[in-house]
Formats: sequence, C-alpha cells, structure tokens
Amino acid sequence: MLAPTLLYFLVFNYIPFYGIVIAFKNFQPFKGVWDSPWVGWKNFDTMFSSVKFPELIRNTVLISFYRLLFGFPVPILFALMLNEIRLMWFKRTIQTITYFPHFLSWVVFGGIVFNVIGPSGIVNLVLGNLGFEPLNLAANPEVFRSLVVVTGILKEFGWAAIIYLAALTGIDPHLYEAVKVDGGGKLKQIWHITLPGIRPMIAMLLILQLASILDAGFEQILILSNPVVYSVGDIIDTYVYRVGLLEANYGLATAVGLFKGVIAAVLIVSANHIIRRTGEKSLW
Repeated sequence: MLAPTLLYFLVFNYIPFYGIVIAFKNFQPFKGVWDSPWVGWKNFDTMFSSVKFPELIRNTVLISFYRLLFGFPVPILFALMLNEIRLMWFKRTIQTITYFPHFLSWVVFGGIVFNVIGPSGIVNLVLGNLGFEPLNLAANPEVFRSLVVVTGILKEFGWAAIIYLAALTGIDPHLYEAVKVDGGGKLKQIWHITLPGIRPMIAMLLILQLASILDAGFEQILILSNPVVYSVGDIIDTYVYRVGLLEANYGLATAVGLFKGVIAAVLIVSANHIIRRTGEKSLW
C-alpha cells in the first residue's frame, strides 16, 4: 500500500535532482544536461549581483511573513468556533462552504476575485452607481500584498481548519467536565483544555509554514500580478518562471531555485530544532 506513494516521490521528487547540475552549466537543450558546457559559479554570481535579487527576496519574505502572521491563526480560530456549534447540519453546511474553494484552481478562483474587485467587477459597479471613482485594486501596488494575503486566507482557511477539527476529536471529553465542575466557563475550557490539546498539531504545522517561508504562492501571484505591481509582488518563483521558461535562461533559473531550496532546508531544520527544544512534538 505504501509503494505508490514511495514511487510518486521517487519519480517526481528525487529522480529530478540530477537537474540541479544545470545551475552550474550553460544549459543548451540540444546538447542535453551532461554535454552542456560547465560555467561553475557564474549563474550564482549573476544572481547575487543582480539588482533584482534583493527585491525578490524582500517581496517573497514579506508576503510569506504576512501570510504567517495573519493567515496562520485564522483556521485555528475558525476550528474553535466551528467546534462549539451543536447543530450538526449547520456545522456541516458551513464547513462545506468554507473548504470548497480549496478544490478550485487559482485560475478559477483568481477569475472570481477579478469579477469582484477588477476594473469592471462588482465593487466598481456598486461604486459607480453610488457616484464614486472606480478602484483597480489588482493594479495598485499599495494594496497588492494585502490582496494576496486576504485571497489566500479565503481560499485555504476552511481546508486547514479540518486538520485542527480532527485534532479536537482526540481531546478527552471528561477534561471539559472537570473544568465545568471547577466552575470554569467556555473561555477557560478553550484556554486550558482545547488549545493545549491541539498544541502539538499547531507546532507541527508551524514548522511546515516556516520551512516554506520562501514559497509565497507561485500560482496565486502569477494569476493576480501584473507588471504594474512587480515592485511589490514579484517573488522568486515568478522570476524563475519568467527567466527560465520565457527567456530560456535555464541555468540562472535553476541557480535561483537551488538557492531557495537550500534556504528552505535550513529553515525547516532550524524550526524543527526549536520546536523540539520547547518540548513539543517535532517532525523527527
């Protein structure tokens, strides 16, 4: 039963590792990976000396940090509220509505976003009828990062809450009864029983979030961004896409991707070490 999963990771995650050597080559498709000439650290020198590189790092880290700061608590709070609902039909309805956007691709969900806030979207239609000037939020650098964070939360918080709801089912109901006997209200039950009960799961997901701090959401940014907002919205992944595929500079794109992978590995090891030192359950 484990074989298909192992085969999947072997084929799509481990075998492609041989392509890392492209970062040290002037890759020419007709010559292939191994016959293309070696250039050593030239691609990395180009990357670090580029005036674009600091901007990419800043945008990627800021967007990911805002996602972590504002987006990480949302599914926890939503799961806590949903757990208190006693009408099962209402609970299931809300849960279905909130996690349904997870199954939509960013192409579809981005289209919905533009139909709401785009130049001819619902928001501007209402503003025009009220006599106000239209807004083009998708082309406004001042609000683009907020738009990315908010739309990301709306799309994924319902799905992420399922994990916490599953963790909540493992809490012993007798613990709540003990708190009630001691005179504890609902808030004390949540603070002393519910949150400690799901704390290992929170720590685990926090490690994974920290490890992907340089993964600010390629598909989302690619769909929502445009050249007007590149100064605040262009991230490492979209830059690799443009340089690697559109400009056919495969060596530089691979070097940037390798740099991102090394930083992610350092972050996940560091976060796992910190979580383990605090006494929580870690990945290893």
